[in-house]
Amino acid sequence: MTDEGRRNVRDLRRANRARLLRRLYFHGPLSRQDLIAATGLSSASVSNVVADLLDAGLVVEAGAVESDGGRPRILLRVDTSCFEVIGIDVGETGIRLERFDLGLNELEALDVPLRGGSLDPEAVIPAIATGLDELGAGAEAPVLGVGIGVPGIVQHQPLAVVHGQTVGWDAFPLEELLREHTTLPLFVDNGATTMAQAEMWFGAGRDVDSAVFLLLGSGAGASVIADGAPFRGSTTSAGEWGHINVQYQGRRCRCGARGCLEAYVGAEAIIARYAEAAAAAGVADDVVADEEEALRGILATADQAGAAGEAARSVLDETAVRIGIGIANVVNFLNPQRVIIGGWAGLALAPSLLPQIREVVREHALRLPYALTSIDLGALGADAVARGAATLPVARLLEAGS
Repeated sequence: MTDEGRRNVRDLRRANRARLLRRLYFHGPLSRQDLIAATGLSSASVSNVVADLLDAGLVVEAGAVESDGGRPRILLRVDTSCFEVIGIDVGETGIRLERFDLGLNELEALDVPLRGGSLDPEAVIPAIATGLDELGAGAEAPVLGVGIGVPGIVQHQPLAVVHGQTVGWDAFPLEELLREHTTLPLFVDNGATTMAQAEMWFGAGRDVDSAVFLLLGSGAGASVIADGAPFRGSTTSAGEWGHINVQYQGRRCRCGARGCLEAYVGAEAIIARYAEAAAAAGVADDVVADEEEALRGILATADQAGAAGEAARSVLDETAVRIGIGIANVVNFLNPQRVIIGGWAGLALAPSLLPQIREVVREHALRLPYALTSIDLGALGADAVARGAATLPVARLLEAGS
């Protein structure tokens, strides 16, 4: 056999291994017969690949089921204890690190405060390095890799460089700097994109292949999923939903422009708008440094009578309208099957604002695409970004098949 022929055989075997491993990961446990029916591969190919996966320790037997008139069928599943992965959410209010088994079941979590509460690179790199050391020390299986979700546009050149205009990161060489602290494989992506992948794998997006995931935190971002994969655009910046213009010469956004959606619906903007409304109403606004605590305070104030409650309700009503119009634009322009709201601020706001948001979308979207689009909350909670980041090394394993 020629070298080219050997390569073709190896490539085919690798592709078959990846195909079966992915099937077992998302749909297992399955028998060999189930795998033959699901993949269309021959019995001999499935037997050979399964033998490889068993030998590699990626797959284990998981009991048996009775078959019609024959021997019991042996079930197979991915051994989720054979590797561990770490996911990191580099958020604007802090850094969260989580260690998972291969099935993305959480094993340990750690919140690392940032010195001065800032995303200054001089604070971020040591914080991540410290967290990795602590989480890695508790690992009971080899760590397959570290996924990192960040606030900004990620370009791989080939190492990941982050352009986070709203947080002051200008071509920040995150991966290069982190490689000085760890030898583990690193995978870096935008936080909205990692959140979307987690929800597509395990949460609110599992049964669709066209969705838009909105991440509301200090700011606002999005990830567009088309045909089951992220749509990234020509320079990986697709999904900057927070920076669509919704008001000509409107409020100043953190990016420097005026009238961006983020300048109205991000937590930082909501808090600032409430402070302005409270001052205009003659209400003393207690300054709270923690954004999450401040946003919860505004939501609680909205349930109260008096000028403070009226100011809070006015700000939240405008927020719901702005989010609704932003989603209506998404529905009209992208025609997704589902729009899913996540992020810590989105999950805090949506329970009280979601009915109004849906009504605004109904009023402003075209009837047909609106009728075919659902608007829902993320299912994985506030740690979806970190869990999604942890999917990045797992996805590489499933693509490679080993």
